[in-house]
Amino acid sequence: MFSRGIELKKPEQIIRMRKAGLVVARILAELERHVAPGVTTGELDGLAREMLAQQGATSNFLNYGAEWGYPPYPGVACISVDEEIVHGIPGERKLVEGDIVSVDFGAILDGWHGDAARTFLVGEVDEACRQLSEHTRESMWAGIGAAHLGGRVGDISHAVEVSILSHGLDYGIVREYTGHGIGTAMHQPPDVPNFGKAGKGPKIVEGLVLAIEPMVTLGSEDAVTLEDDWTVVTNDGSWASHWENTMTVTKKGLWVLTELDGGEAELSARGLPFGPLAD
Repeated sequence: MFSRGIELKKPEQIIRMRKAGLVVARILAELERHVAPGVTTGELDGLAREMLAQQGATSNFLNYGAEWGYPPYPGVACISVDEEIVHGIPGERKLVEGDIVSVDFGAILDGWHGDAARTFLVGEVDEACRQLSEHTRESMWAGIGAAHLGGRVGDISHAVEVSILSHGLDYGIVREYTGHGIGTAMHQPPDVPNFGKAGKGPKIVEGLVLAIEPMVTLGSEDAVTLEDDWTVVTNDGSWASHWENTMTVTKKGLWVLTELDGGEAELSARGLPFGPLAD
C-alpha cells in the first residue's frame, strides 16, 4: 500500500523485514569481530558475502546503480575508512591501528530489505575519533527516539541535529546524504535528513519503515566523490563516522529491525517504549 508515494507495510510484512534486519545485524556483529590491524577491507567484504549465502539472503548493495547508468557497485558492503564518509569500495586497503571504519551493509530476504551501518574502531583510537563515533551513534538513537505515531519525519531530523550540536564541538553534519524509507526497495521515499525543523515532513504512521543514518565529520560537512564514482570523502580530509538503523513505530512503541534485540536495551535505557510486533 502506498500513501503519497510512501510504501506502508502491513504488520506481517514488517515481521518479514525484521528477518532481513536480523541478517544485517548478525553479519555486522561478525564483521566487528574481524576488524583488526592488517585485515583488508576486501577480506571483510568476502566474509560478508559468505555469511549472506549461509543465511539464504542476497545483497542489495552488489551491482547497485547499474540500472541508472552508474558503475555497478562491486561489493556487498560499503567500507569507508577514516576520511571516507560513505560508499567506500572494499579492496586491498589494510586497516591499521587507530583507523575508524564505517561499514554500511544491507540484505534482501524474501524480497524485503534491511539496511544498517556501524563505525568500528581499529585498536587504540584517538579520543576525538572515539567520541565522534559515539556522538554519531547517540544522534542516531536520538532520532529513533523522536519518532512517534502522529509525529513528523522532521522530528527525527531535528533530534539528530540537536544531539550532534549539543556536544559543542565543530562537527560537520553531512547534508548531501540522508536516511530514507525502505521496504521492497532499499531506497524509498521519504528522505530523512540529519538536520531540520521539528513538525515538518511526512507524518509518521503505522507501517512506515525508515532507515535513520547520520554521517558526521570532525571538520567540514562538504563532501567530494572520488574518480571511482562511489567513494565519498570529506573535502578537508577530516575523519567521519556513520551509524544507521532500520526502524518502525508500532502502536506499542519503537522497533529497531536491525538490532539483535530489536533495540530494547537502548530504548529502555532512554525511557522509550519498545514495541515489537514479534520476536
